[in-house]
Amino acid sequence: MTHETAVHLKEIGQIAVTVTDLEAARRFYRDVLGMQFLFDAGTMAFFQCGAVRLLVGTGEGKPGGGTILYFRVGDLPGVATELEQQGVEFVQAPHLVARMKSHDLWMAFVKDPAGNVLGLMEERQRIASSE
Repeated sequence: MTHETAVHLKEIGQIAVTVTDLEAARRFYRDVLGMQFLFDAGTMAFFQCGAVRLLVGTGEGKPGGGTILYFRVGDLPGVATELEQQGVEFVQAPHLVARMKSHDLWMAFVKDPAGNVLGLMEERQRIASSE
């Protein structure tokens, strides 16, 4: 028996690992593991690991034990509305995280029934202005 739902999370876009020393972690993932460093944002450093982005940061949960899966979605406000209607608990509503060169990164955080935090991310393309 299958359950039909309007939300279909199919792709992990990012995984977050919580650390206590961001600089040491940045050197480890970049210089020791050879991951491509992308950018810093506050207490977070981002790396590309194949098709998945890795976030290493000090502010995402419990240091040494916090891992968050981030699922890519195409319409974060629409997905958030659907999940709210199903009674899903939100830790953070959809919000702008970072402005990139070609897009804005939006995220929201929800809890699963066991209390695990899951991230929902949308890389919203910017429409070029004709100014």
